[in-house]
Amino acid sequence: MAQVLKGAPVVDAMNERMVEAVASLGKKGVVPTLAVLRVGDRADQISYEKGATKRAEAVGVAVQHIALPEEISQIALMAVVKGLNADKGVHGVLMLHPLPERLSEEEVRQVLDPAKDVDGITDGSLAGVFSGLDESFAPCTPTACMEILDHYGIECQGKRAVVVGRSLVVGKPAAMMLMKKNATVTVCHTKTVDLPSITREADIVIAAAGQVESLTAEYFSPGQTVIDVGIHMNAETHKLCGDVKFDEVEPIVAAISPVPGGVGSVTSSVLVRHVIESALRA
Repeated sequence: MAQVLKGAPVVDAMNERMVEAVASLGKKGVVPTLAVLRVGDRADQISYEKGATKRAEAVGVAVQHIALPEEISQIALMAVVKGLNADKGVHGVLMLHPLPERLSEEEVRQVLDPAKDVDGITDGSLAGVFSGLDESFAPCTPTACMEILDHYGIECQGKRAVVVGRSLVVGKPAAMMLMKKNATVTVCHTKTVDLPSITREADIVIAAAGQVESLTAEYFSPGQTVIDVGIHMNAETHKLCGDVKFDEVEPIVAAISPVPGGVGSVTSSVLVRHVIESALRA
């Protein structure tokens, strides 16, 4: 039976450190503040906003909610972002996406100050990941993967790691982070030929393909650590699940993160920590 790498203990450990950091800032009269920018009233975005707010306020981080009408113009939206860049009382900005189709998300991302880009969506933030510098904030989800590996004492140095997925949101940053930990990394994707033969040879597998329970028992071998980034609704069971078919894979591998209760639960804590780090830098 595999060790289940639950996110809750990771979050608890992070919260303890964040509370201390917020208290230290408070002695200097600084309240770390996150601005959540939402355009329209998508139910999934409102739900995520509530979750992020709860996680932030639990450790003393203030949250400003900026809800803009769906019909807002590109120019007006850009002006709001520029205003947040200039506001010294705001240390981090979370722009909920996707934006309505008529708006250019790319333009907005490039206006946002990387120093306040706590979700790691700007080119400046990603450049920091690929250059190995820590001057900006990496995307929260791959950072959460690394937090789980660190918390459970899973050594990356000298290990063979396979990342299934090549997005700029998870796959590519995760590969860079693993290399920074001195792992030897292979990046695979949906067009990779004979993917199971590659994943079976890895010590660590990060599954971020974005396909419902697509990685089954044949993809894995004993002794592996599996981090499942996927989050989907299973059409048959109507339950949340990941990219990995957990029930098949868990009896085979040494350690695996669950869905739900794994990477996703750590991701919002990473976001909050980035806000605190931004306040410390400011």
